[in-house]
Amino acid sequence: MARVDAFLKLGLAQGCSDIHLAVGLPPMLRLHGDLMPIKFRALGDTELEGYVDEILSDTQKARFHTKQDIDFSYVSTDGGRFRVNVFHKATGVGATFRTIPTAIPSLDSLGVPPILKSFCDLQQGMVLVTGSTGTGKSTTLAAMIDYINTNTTSNIISLEDPIEFVHSSKRCQIIQRELGTHIPSFAEGVRAALREDPDVILVGELRDGDTISMAMTAAETGHLVLGTLHTTSAVKSVDRIIDALPADQREQTKSFLAHSLQAVVTQNLIKTPDNRGRRAVLEVLVMNRAIAKLIMTEQTHQIPAQLQTGKNAGMQLMDQALLDAISAKLVDPDDAYIYATDRKKFERFVTDTAILPSGEAVG
Repeated sequence: MARVDAFLKLGLAQGCSDIHLAVGLPPMLRLHGDLMPIKFRALGDTELEGYVDEILSDTQKARFHTKQDIDFSYVSTDGGRFRVNVFHKATGVGATFRTIPTAIPSLDSLGVPPILKSFCDLQQGMVLVTGSTGTGKSTTLAAMIDYINTNTTSNIISLEDPIEFVHSSKRCQIIQRELGTHIPSFAEGVRAALREDPDVILVGELRDGDTISMAMTAAETGHLVLGTLHTTSAVKSVDRIIDALPADQREQTKSFLAHSLQAVVTQNLIKTPDNRGRRAVLEVLVMNRAIAKLIMTEQTHQIPAQLQTGKNAGMQLMDQALLDAISAKLVDPDDAYIYATDRKKFERFVTDTAILPSGEAVG
């Protein structure tokens, strides 16, 4: 048994989302968004490097010892599954282990808006699931893939870095390919997928212009493309794609978004009122003629107004979703306040006045 498994077992037992190991500090656990140390000594450089070496393949060791970061999935002795990043820093090595549930959650169990199921029924176009690191994008996408797997007969090709949730084919054929193991890049993975008779292509991250360009081609040629961006709103997601492509392709990119982007889902994880868990709260954009026109005329700053008035079409702003979740007592109002855009609207719900701006009083 690898020595690191003892820390991972403790993290799983506590229900933690992440386990952090770094030289000069005791192991740290992230529980419901908060980071806390394990009662253990500070880890030494040689000690931690030994822990890491025990779980790396020879190829990974060779890369890591040339000062490269390594991303991979790891299954502990107890069967726990983790997404791992090992890295070098000023004082030595470090590692972060993100827990991956063994059971794939359903969209219903995540409590996401029902319209996400309709996105899974689309035959072509692009659907983006966005948010900062650690907001549950991979979990939402896994639930969407599972919904497609349960309700359609499709060929699904999933390109990931690394493979997280492991899908078993139900009604669909699911092919999961890992960056660095099965494909050299996401762009090459999409290019290869187009020769493999796909119905659905999941792109783990639209991280560069080449990947975005290939994903756009796939979405325009009769495939449903699911992808992620590290953006924190629908508007920023649209702007990121436009800005990622060369200037001479700007008009073409805007045309693609207006005609082939189907939806943008942006999510945050907000603490529950009892502080024993976190719940996904989503901003949802559903493409329509008005939003398409705003994209074509480069008036994306007006998109939030469309989300605010598009409730009947399943749209909602993040602030709207947060306020609804507070009213339904699904989230902690103090945590919701932190993630709000227009915080003035949330001040009257805040219970910890220390988080309010200096001199402000609760309304």
